[in-house]
Amino acid sequence: MLFYTIDITPRLQYISAFIGKEIDADSFLLTTDIEEFKSYDGPKINYSNSKISDGEFWLLPYSLLFEKDIRSQAIDCFDFNGQKAFFKTNGDLPFDFLAASFYLLSRYEEYLPHAKDIYGRYAHGNSVAFKEGFLSIPQVNVWLEALKKKLKEKFPLFNIQYSRFNFLPTYDVDEAFSYKHKSWDRTLGAVSKAFLKGAWSKINERRKVLEEQLQDPFDSYAWMDDLHERYKLKPRYFFLVPEKTGKYDRNIPPKETALQGLIKQHADKYEIGVHPSWQSGNDLSLIKKEMETIENISKKKSSISRQHFIRFTLPDTYRHLIQAGISDDYSMGYGSINGFRASITTSFYWYDLEKEEQTSLLIHPFCFMDANAFFEQKLSPEQALDEILSYYKKIKNVNGQMVTIWHNTFLGTDKMFKGWREVYEKFIRIVSSAY
Repeated sequence: MLFYTIDITPRLQYISAFIGKEIDADSFLLTTDIEEFKSYDGPKINYSNSKISDGEFWLLPYSLLFEKDIRSQAIDCFDFNGQKAFFKTNGDLPFDFLAASFYLLSRYEEYLPHAKDIYGRYAHGNSVAFKEGFLSIPQVNVWLEALKKKLKEKFPLFNIQYSRFNFLPTYDVDEAFSYKHKSWDRTLGAVSKAFLKGAWSKINERRKVLEEQLQDPFDSYAWMDDLHERYKLKPRYFFLVPEKTGKYDRNIPPKETALQGLIKQHADKYEIGVHPSWQSGNDLSLIKKEMETIENISKKKSSISRQHFIRFTLPDTYRHLIQAGISDDYSMGYGSINGFRASITTSFYWYDLEKEEQTSLLIHPFCFMDANAFFEQKLSPEQALDEILSYYKKIKNVNGQMVTIWHNTFLGTDKMFKGWREVYEKFIRIVSSAY
């Protein structure tokens, strides 16, 4: 498909390549030659301020893709086919679909001055998706489906590409065991706290686990393996391996044989990656060190990651991931609420807005995390099932990729998470029927 514009900017190259590949196997062929565009007799898009020919698909541009700085943008949402849209213009679509998609995918708003949440992260309440009520919708995918329909009406012979729904389960191992393999001082401290609270059942449970009379409440790995085998799933696991424990980095140290064995065991079956620690957020050089720890233990090359606590700042964190050799990141979502942070459920390459260039880092957005549902949204297991199934239906409707995050802690036998294992298995059974 030939795509005409008056100026081929890095921003336009990036978003047109992404949209082009979502529509067809090849990206748009860009041109600034108006005579070439006029004489072309195949499907073509005119992205300029005036209509050129009757046989074209015309998109009237908003200024964003031709700008070279980062500034506050006027976001005025309006209704489009029962959905929200912004950057209203004119043409065969009533808004600049390319500019609006670029704004969301590049996380443009995260480069602007904004409030932080209690963990120092970009607060979801700042986002246009939250303010305008479409955080729970993969808006860019919805727009893409509308564009495909319009293009098919305009060019009936044009072969539109339609992807298939795909489900990818992912897991974060933040705390491999509840009681086992902890240092004596951590065990003593935990027992002392339980004693002061009169939590005798916890003390007794710990004793039974340490005496191997009872399975550790967080040891859900065999159960998860069985689930994957039954439903033919190929998950990703992310392991927290900081050299030192801390307030938010509570896993047993990677020098411990138990954690090393767990990492090797999963590396033999699945793709595993690093879960950069809270400490790495204060010292980004630790990302590479922790990734090397994973590789040294597993004896396998690893190039995937997800930030612990979903703690990242643009552009610094992503630049350090690239420097560390990470090719795929699974952190695009919020650690405070479920939904679509970049308003999309399709993988996309990160665009470094300050450098004005597409990078090699492939972003895999997630839509649901158990910890968000439990700790932040205060949902019951039944309510969480309703939420995750609502995302499943929306993603399936746009033939996208559904990435979820669960923790071994939620899928074990800890009484705090009673009912969550059953919810997950029910969800897996439902989503697996889609294949």
